[in-house]
Amino acid sequence: MKVIDIIRSSKKTFASLEIVPPLRGIGSEELLDSISPLMEFDPKYINVTCHRDEVEFIPNPDGTYRKQTIRKRVSEVAVAAAIMKRYNVDVVPHVICAGATADGIQSEIESLRYMGIDNILALRGDCLTGEKRFTPTPGGYSYASELVEAVRRSEPGMCIGVGAYPEKHFEAPNIETHVEVLKKKVDAGAVYIITQMFFDNRFFYEFESRCREAGINVPIIPGIKPLSTARQIALLPEAFSIDIPIGLSSQLAEAQDAEEVYHIGPDWCIAQCRDLIAHGVPAIHLYTMTKSRNVVEVLKACF
Repeated sequence: MKVIDIIRSSKKTFASLEIVPPLRGIGSEELLDSISPLMEFDPKYINVTCHRDEVEFIPNPDGTYRKQTIRKRVSEVAVAAAIMKRYNVDVVPHVICAGATADGIQSEIESLRYMGIDNILALRGDCLTGEKRFTPTPGGYSYASELVEAVRRSEPGMCIGVGAYPEKHFEAPNIETHVEVLKKKVDAGAVYIITQMFFDNRFFYEFESRCREAGINVPIIPGIKPLSTARQIALLPEAFSIDIPIGLSSQLAEAQDAEEVYHIGPDWCIAQCRDLIAHGVPAIHLYTMTKSRNVVEVLKACF
């Protein structure tokens, strides 16, 4: 079933999940067992992230270096196939511009359609490690809007979602420009939006209001993640350019041990979800990082 149809037909806020493909060498059974506790809550769909190949420079005997491309994780297509085989749930593979040519992406889209998948999340993808600005692959796309447009043209029946940042993308000079870029993706054919994680709902409500004022009328689904370690206070703002509210960071700093820290994250997330549900959001997208325990707590409390 297409995500947009799930959204339109749902009479109340529902939960969806996002998982990260495992590192190579980890079997499908281990992955599937790790998400099994989440399936008891009947998620409407599961997003599967895509990770570009990485580049390493390997020293040669003569002192020079050779460039080597390395794929560290199982492909999103393989993970989607494994989930579909085990569970009766729709999957939404991520498709990214980064590290791919237009022809390569088209081939992947055709493979997904062959598998019976008619949902994707279209993203530009991240820079290579060490890059300050995104560099497109020769023969590839520079922007997610170009990817959306190409997929819509070649596969008009594909349900395409896109990402957004309530606190703006770190490359955008201001939130207004970020919303303008998002509107280009919607105008190109995206039919719903999933946001990056945030920890203060005010960011989401203000962002949603800006989007509506700009003429973006597709569903906007908030993305949420329960924190699980105190170290994430430093890691997440650096990785995603997001703000950790003082109330949350203070609680984590004052926690007596790791177990107390672990419970603070889901409690904060539960409060966020309940507030979002009260405001009538169509769905809540939970970033699991393929870890079940804290997400199960949120699902139990809210769904």
